[in-house]
Amino acid sequence: MDTALIIIDVQNDYFPGGAFPLWNAEAVLDATVAAIERARARGERVVLVRHESASADAGFFRPGSPGARIHPRILAAAPDAPVVVKQFADSFHQTSLGALLAEDGVAGLRIAGMMTQNCVAFTAVSPGAAPYAVSVLSDCTTTVDATIHAFALHALSTRVDVVPDA
Repeated sequence: MDTALIIIDVQNDYFPGGAFPLWNAEAVLDATVAAIERARARGERVVLVRHESASADAGFFRPGSPGARIHPRILAAAPDAPVVVKQFADSFHQTSLGALLAEDGVAGLRIAGMMTQNCVAFTAVSPGAAPYAVSVLSDCTTTVDATIHAFALHALSTRVDVVPDA
């Protein structure tokens, strides 16, 4: 498995009815499910990352809450994918992600998920991501609105490849 598709924080709280719904979430969910299907067809490792708030008093992603669960369509698309739980924006920080990727001999990362300017960006430019060829899948990320999403992708483009999934 030369490449891994990392799916960050596609969790119920980010969808309509959740505690913090994002712009374009349903379209990004559709694109991400399709990206998982293509990655699996290519033999890529798929890794799911789930944010859990450090406090039960948090506004969203509260430990044990339905909103903190990974969206069921993502779980259905990648039922055997390992799940890395994090409490920081950077998916590598104080998690098992780096060890998991090293164990698989991964050389490249394709990153999808929520939120573009936060967890996606911090993971893509993390010191933990430095050994990898990193790309962010522009059609498989979102945030609170279209403008912030565009700004974040533009900023990321100076450090990593920003591409549509193909």
